Amino acid sequence: MTKQPAGHLWWQRGVIYQIYPRSFQDSNGDGVGDLRGIRSRLDYLVDLGIDAIWLSPIFPSPMADFGYDVADYCDIHPLFGTLADFDALVADAHRRNLKVILDFVPNHTSDQHPWFIESRSSRDNPKRDWYIWRDPAPDGGPPNNWLSYFGGSAWEYDATTGQYYLHLFLKEQPDLNWRNPQVQAAMLDVMRFWLDRGVDGFRVDVMWLMIKDAEFRDNPPNPAWKPGMMPHMRILETWSADQPEVHQIVAMMRRVLDSYDERMMVGEIYLPYDRLMHYYGTPESPEAHLPFNFALVLLPWDAHTIAQTIAAYEALLPPHGWPNWVLGNHDQPRIASRVGEAQARVAAMLLLTLRGTPTMYYGDEIGMRNVPIPPDRVQDPFEKNVPGEGHGRDPQRTPMQWDASEYAGFSKVQPWLPLADDYRQRNVAAQRNAPHSMLSLYRRLLTVRRSEPALSIGSYQAIAVEGDDTARRSVLAFVREANGCRFLVALNFASHPARLSLTTIGEGTIALSTHLDRGGSAVQDDLELRADEGVIIALAT
Repeated sequence: MTKQPAGHLWWQRGVIYQIYPRSFQDSNGDGVGDLRGIRSRLDYLVDLGIDAIWLSPIFPSPMADFGYDVADYCDIHPLFGTLADFDALVADAHRRNLKVILDFVPNHTSDQHPWFIESRSSRDNPKRDWYIWRDPAPDGGPPNNWLSYFGGSAWEYDATTGQYYLHLFLKEQPDLNWRNPQVQAAMLDVMRFWLDRGVDGFRVDVMWLMIKDAEFRDNPPNPAWKPGMMPHMRILETWSADQPEVHQIVAMMRRVLDSYDERMMVGEIYLPYDRLMHYYGTPESPEAHLPFNFALVLLPWDAHTIAQTIAAYEALLPPHGWPNWVLGNHDQPRIASRVGEAQARVAAMLLLTLRGTPTMYYGDEIGMRNVPIPPDRVQDPFEKNVPGEGHGRDPQRTPMQWDASEYAGFSKVQPWLPLADDYRQRNVAAQRNAPHSMLSLYRRLLTVRRSEPALSIGSYQAIAVEGDDTARRSVLAFVREANGCRFLVALNFASHPARLSLTTIGEGTIALSTHLDRGGSAVQDDLELRADEGVIIALAT
């Protein structure tokens, strides 16, 4: 059984809600969401029951990759507002006891950033070494075989100086040289700039990519690659990712955060668990508070597989590490599209009852799905670079569906991405007072999680499922406990009923069902789970 640490900070107790600012609320009628729009919806977020908002990038940018190509780290893109608008948002959020987490993009800048404009101007420019430049290979081609995540070589030739620069993403996103102490100092100052303005933490983009092999060795081929997989996966990232020296950089960032009060850092890291755990650092040299755990995003939706993964994750967590879970984000297909609406309710209960910090993605609380994007409305550069292979991310970035009005209450004009066909039926207004809606389920889950320490900071114990064939194959069960209060969570991943034996667990009372219709019912020897149902049971003490 896992144990909880003695004290718990807000980021351990709370729930994070990711907002994609372009798609949350348009306040000025340009079809794009903005900071004032987010401010206008803060009361909704309080009512929902979340504790922190994470904003995808809002910095000045040419928008080659929608803000992940930063041209100025210390300002706000006019599309989203001004620094004054940002300060007002932080103040309004803090008045409501909401924390604000910013997306920090340290691996690369825009090619329009003043630093890169200087760097590419000449080989002897003082900022030349702020980026990663290499001579051509003997045949005049790229320096090595590294590939871009968005397709093609990770190297772009610059005729002005006769060298290639590295870009692990778009050519408009040159990689910074984090081995340069001046880069380190400048980027740590960026963190301080936002922390001084009251930001409560950072989600750090592609944390595991920030340092590259000093010798720029070729990556080996990936023997498991098949057509249809991500193009960069043709090779193994042996030398272009997860280098040992990256931990020194993350530890530097953590020291900056620790010089402020109760600030936190989430790291975007797509690595196997044994390597992911290194990003917690050590008690003497801590790193990320929460290295993102993407298992529920990437795994097959299968009770046995997920149970094994939870066990592996819990077993590998270092004693000072705090767990976290996520179902979706701006880069991944929506949970309702991946597993269907019925199982999306089960997924919500799983996310909000597992030990650790959950991160929700905007719109999942109303069951938003991926939206098909007509070719003439495609915005995502990934889809434009590698068309027709299903890698585009626009479908999960569509506007929040607030009500049944012409543009879903998001804007007064046509939004930057299309709305879902069913937005008039699937929206916040329609679900707010519907007792069995997805939104009502999320609100109830968040309420019970907040009111019961066992479900937020309690220990976790896996339960060996006993019962009928369906229960043994398709039910995931565990117990959360704190201060003598115990809750059984039982989740049926099957589309038909399951009978679960409770003889070794104990009797109790149903606190919440994903069907929202049998709270308060007593259960003793057996638990009947309906198709696609999850329950939280308050066990008798």
